[in-house]
Amino acid sequence: MVSEISRSQMIEGNIGLVHSCANKFRGRGIEYDDLFQAGCVGLIKAADGFDESRGFSFSTYAVPVILGEIKRIFRDGGTVKVSRAMKEKIREVLKVKEKMTEQTGFEPTIGQLAERLNLSPAETAQLLTAAMPAMSLTGDDENPGRELDIPVEAPEEKISERLALHQTIDSLEDEERKIIELRYYKGLTQSKTAEILNLSQVQISRKEKKILLKMRKKLL
Repeated sequence: MVSEISRSQMIEGNIGLVHSCANKFRGRGIEYDDLFQAGCVGLIKAADGFDESRGFSFSTYAVPVILGEIKRIFRDGGTVKVSRAMKEKIREVLKVKEKMTEQTGFEPTIGQLAERLNLSPAETAQLLTAAMPAMSLTGDDENPGRELDIPVEAPEEKISERLALHQTIDSLEDEERKIIELRYYKGLTQSKTAEILNLSQVQISRKEKKILLKMRKKLL
């Protein structure tokens, strides 16, 4: 776990991750603002659950959490069950949000809204997400024949895997990283790699096995 200051810095410094993830789902039937708000909930959850002692960067941990929250909207059909008390809170959040937008000409950030409402960023983001309009997966009155695409595993989902892999490679020693680069990025043989690094082919083979085992343990 991290301190409250570090947590806030992680959230504010990684909003770009939310935009990146939300952009993957544009044009699938849900407004971008709603995707972004759900992603912010994921970012906050990631900040709350992040354990830096595991050796991975925050972004590596956060991306799948953010994607999970965004996909939840599609699985739930855009509906969120809320209590009467929460509805009151939602109305207050939306009222303050509208007022702040009128005053500044820009929509306030979750942090700014939270500060004005004296709420935590997590609760503010959850209230905004709960305020999203209900949406049918099978169409609506204006477009009865229209169906929404529910996100499934797609190439962009591999973003979290790539981030984890890059983070793992960055954690290697210089020689280890060079061996992986030559063998798996440049596609060189063990013999050619050994020649470049002034080692024997047997040494490269042994080192490569150890490196791959080390990476596998990190990724798991």
